[in-house]
Amino acid sequence: MAKRGRAQARGKLDPAILILDVDGVLVDVKETYGRSALQTIQHLTGKKPTWKELYEWKQKPGNNDDWRLVSRWATALGVPTTYEQAREAFQPFYWGKDRQPGNVLKEKLLVTPRLIEKWAKRRELSLFPGRTRQEIKDTFGRWAGGECFRTVVTMDEAERKPDPEGLLMILVGRDPRSAVYLGDNIDDALAAKAAGVSFIGILPKAAFDYRQRAKEFRELGALALLERARDLDGLLA
Repeated sequence: MAKRGRAQARGKLDPAILILDVDGVLVDVKETYGRSALQTIQHLTGKKPTWKELYEWKQKPGNNDDWRLVSRWATALGVPTTYEQAREAFQPFYWGKDRQPGNVLKEKLLVTPRLIEKWAKRRELSLFPGRTRQEIKDTFGRWAGGECFRTVVTMDEAERKPDPEGLLMILVGRDPRSAVYLGDNIDDALAAKAAGVSFIGILPKAAFDYRQRAKEFRELGALALLERARDLDGLLA
């Protein structure tokens, strides 16, 4: 029999540990983080960026962190911007300011609590997002499926992806082959490879630059590419 966490030639995946990214996997963040990044770039540089440019920057290694993305992007546009300056400029657009609602209110969940609960009955579920602890609490603190995640390692506790520290913290010395990590970004795939954890990519066929991103995921050893996170249910034993 195949080891747990490895693809089975004639069967399905049966990882003991299922680790999930959040943005683009469990939550649609186009109108939250994506919109906030565009607004921040325009605020800092005076130039109106496009969604195409955002997706191009997002796929560069290290840019899973939106504050780092904004810092690098604004600097490339001729406005030197530190990480902290990018973060300070980004927050009002995301959280809101002076009674103006922020983009966080546009957040949409992509997976139902019932499906999360189903997965949790058979295996350990954990989260390794590119978010802060506060952002995770705001999203999952009021969501029925949130209590199913045994371990949550945010960017407040571990090095930012593509560093694999967060995955290794979740594993706490257990065999990496017992886990599968589900993510949508090149940094997720790089972190999984560095940790020795199997990776499944979320990549809708309508996504920007689908062929290039699919190629990169496969080169990094992705077990599969799925349109949506809920499609994982068809792969699991």
